[in-house]
Amino acid sequence: MRLTTKGRYAVTAVLDLAFHQKGGPVSLAEISQRQGISLSYLEQLFSRLRRNNVVNSTRGPGGGYSLAREESEISMAQIIIAVDESYDATNCDSEGSCTGDQYQCLTHDLWQELSQEIHSFLNNISLAEMKSKEKVINVVERQQCQQGEGFLETSMSSIHIKESTS
Repeated sequence: MRLTTKGRYAVTAVLDLAFHQKGGPVSLAEISQRQGISLSYLEQLFSRLRRNNVVNSTRGPGGGYSLAREESEISMAQIIIAVDESYDATNCDSEGSCTGDQYQCLTHDLWQELSQEIHSFLNNISLAEMKSKEKVINVVERQQCQQGEGFLETSMSSIHIKESTS
């Protein structure tokens, strides 16, 4: 099975969006900062996610992205497929593979069934379900604390500078 960075980053970014869209659209710069994914890479992913009705975009000041559907209606498989990610474990579509021959390879059916199981597994996990997982919530809380500490340190530095110059 080959699930690349594209699929993993798409799931991570959409999950981040689901947690942070309460106050309105979320900018890709915010997601980039929280998740450590480059802004240009997120732009490519979200263009595909928008075309496939996973997210909506809002232009202008205060713009950004929001989910196009309810969290319970978006599966992990839909997110991965939206960014053209394949989780085909057969590898039989590549050059010199068994589909180019008259006969399938010995293990073709095994890998085909694995691909179907992976799709079924990912298709049965919704964004809402991922958001409710305790481990996921703990990671989000940790990220918020880390950002809060950074904000607090910056605020304290500016207060200290103002006191020094007075």
